[in-house]
Amino acid sequence: QIFNQHNADAPNLEQTFHRMAQTEPNLDHDVSWFLLPSYWAKMVVALISFLCFANSYDGDFVFDDSEAIINNKDLRAETPLGDLWYHDFWGSKLSSNTSHKSYRPLTVLTFRMNYLFAGGFYPVGFHVINIILHCTISVLMIDVFSILLGGLQFSNKGRRLNLAPKSSLLAALLFAVHPVHTECVAGIVGRADLLCALFFLLSFLGYCKAFRENKEGHTFSVFWVLVSVVLGAIAMLCKEQGITILGLNAVFDALVINKINLLELIRKLLYKDKSVENAGLLLRKGLLFRIALLMCGGASILYIRWRIMGTGPPAFTEVDNPASFADSLFVRAINYNYYYSLNAWLLLCPWWLCFDWSMGCIPLIKSVSDWRIIALAALWFCLIGLICQALCSEDSHKRRILTLGLGFLIIPFLPASNLFFRVGFVVAERVIYLPSIGYCILFTYGFSLLSKQAKKKKILAVAVLGILLINVMRCALRSSQWRSEEQLFRSALSVCPLNAKVHYNVGKNLADKGNQSAAIKYYREAVRLNPKYVHAMNNLGNILKERNELHEAEELLSLAVQIQPDFAAAWMNLGIVQNSLRRFEEAEQSYWTAIKHRKKYPDCYYNLGRLYADLNRHIDALNAWRNATVLKPEHSLAWNNMIILLDNTGNLAQAEAVGREALELIPNDHSLMFSLANVLGKSQKYKESEALFLKAIKANPNAASYHGNLAVLYHRWGNLDLAKKHYEVSLKLDPMAPGTKENYNLLRRKLEQLQKKGG
Repeated sequence: QIFNQHNADAPNLEQTFHRMAQTEPNLDHDVSWFLLPSYWAKMVVALISFLCFANSYDGDFVFDDSEAIINNKDLRAETPLGDLWYHDFWGSKLSSNTSHKSYRPLTVLTFRMNYLFAGGFYPVGFHVINIILHCTISVLMIDVFSILLGGLQFSNKGRRLNLAPKSSLLAALLFAVHPVHTECVAGIVGRADLLCALFFLLSFLGYCKAFRENKEGHTFSVFWVLVSVVLGAIAMLCKEQGITILGLNAVFDALVINKINLLELIRKLLYKDKSVENAGLLLRKGLLFRIALLMCGGASILYIRWRIMGTGPPAFTEVDNPASFADSLFVRAINYNYYYSLNAWLLLCPWWLCFDWSMGCIPLIKSVSDWRIIALAALWFCLIGLICQALCSEDSHKRRILTLGLGFLIIPFLPASNLFFRVGFVVAERVIYLPSIGYCILFTYGFSLLSKQAKKKKILAVAVLGILLINVMRCALRSSQWRSEEQLFRSALSVCPLNAKVHYNVGKNLADKGNQSAAIKYYREAVRLNPKYVHAMNNLGNILKERNELHEAEELLSLAVQIQPDFAAAWMNLGIVQNSLRRFEEAEQSYWTAIKHRKKYPDCYYNLGRLYADLNRHIDALNAWRNATVLKPEHSLAWNNMIILLDNTGNLAQAEAVGREALELIPNDHSLMFSLANVLGKSQKYKESEALFLKAIKANPNAASYHGNLAVLYHRWGNLDLAKKHYEVSLKLDPMAPGTKENYNLLRRKLEQLQKKGG
């Protein structure tokens, strides 16, 4: 449906648009920059944005990628596609009290497609898609900036005109090479922000497409307004920020399409000036209808989102966002504003970047005597100055650009501002991907003003080129840091030395690589910086347990469960330590407490079974291990222990049945093959036992016990030459293998006796 947008009281808007083209100052006139044809401009932006982040293509899965991708069952083919619509970004049910409520099913769907096409968790494909998305967004930015900086105008043939080609190219380059975007591009979970931005921009361009001119006068299309709403909904299904495009479309409509002067409108409303209606400033035909469509669409999207979410907002902890837990409203307000100033600084000077800004990285401001108050004052001084210029300037061109710049800077940031609900972070570089559009508008406009005043415009252009070059280098450096967890975590030590999570992650990375001594140092520092950091206590307790420093391990784990009584992993680890200290009753109680807080905890059932086995409570041990395998059918250790216990207690038939059941579920597990082969050998099923031993050896040829037990089988079977061969292989692999040397000596004596008889 097409509506005419002119009436008897207002001038024809087609004439208004052509008049604007003639009378408004052209931003490009004062900008000393490159003028390229549209196609070449887009090629340049695409190439430079690719060069910035190309070295991240072969990076690993890092930081949040583990939870969102590797441990997310929604990526696997066995999970029904329909489940994606009822799960959060991390694969948990939205109805769960532990869910983060981050509803991004379309982003998860793209991860799933990556996983299925690659045939597994190969990070290259994930990274390449992210780089392509950022390049595409950067190219689209040329069209978006041409509208925001040059206005929305069409040729006689209905094609949109780019009235600011130089300015839009500069702004798009600034966006493409901004180092703050590295987290979104080089970090795979940043795809949520990239997809959201893509559909965010498409929604804006779709809304602009609703205002094409024709011979009858300037018109608008309801179809394209509705398309814009649908694209906004898709953006929100990629990440929550996407919904803000509907508000920005309304602002754009009022300022650019209807050319409303906000200050003049407010004055007329305050003084009840009847000329408001006559001037058509408020009730232009179609404006309220389009805003009503946007509002209805937005309200419907939010209502559906609320119904799917099922419960209240997510429960974050104080370490995630300490300011939001402050009792004083003054402290909360001061710190929220300080966080805003830090985000603004990251846009202005993106040199100090960090993967995580929580856990003491930014200490709370608790008094007005704190020197950091200066940052708040500077932020609001600049914002108030810009707002005044945007409202009060007599230059309509200046008012429009500044208002749009501030709108794109502030409105997409609102969901992360803590104003409407508590968020789970202090500062997050990923959330300023969209607000950086506003920064690029303001920077470009500022550059045009400086160029207008400058006598040597080329020097100014060289300075901007220098900024772009520095940003490209910073992007490349930061991308290389995101290629591995070790580089990423260590890069944060100099930026946020007070962040306990940074030290924790460095320690965890070292522990995963087997460097326990260095890991202990970082875990201790994490606990020192945050004495309530239960995860650091748990991991440190685990390492100390493995190093047989049991008493300190018990102290740490006891403190962890005291601080967080429902911390199931710490209860289980405390049980393991108590078991090692031979305090069996306490260990059993700790295990059951862990299971109480985490009903489906196969590893805890496994450890409980080991405790019962140590106490010769064989039936209880078997039941505990059976529970572990029911909860986790691929739990190899639990299956193995059941087979071995049944074997050792003489229940060979039952051991054989359990072994066969296990191998059906885990057919390629060589340790299960070995255990079942031992049982079959004792049951004199030599041929089948031999086949399993050989299969196990093929899978793990350097296991001395595999060769040694196969040698015993051949020894019993009477294949003495083969027995001798495998005894020798076993002894070569492990000269101290228990029993093997004695058996080998017995075999040699028997062979010597047979030779003497034969002689």
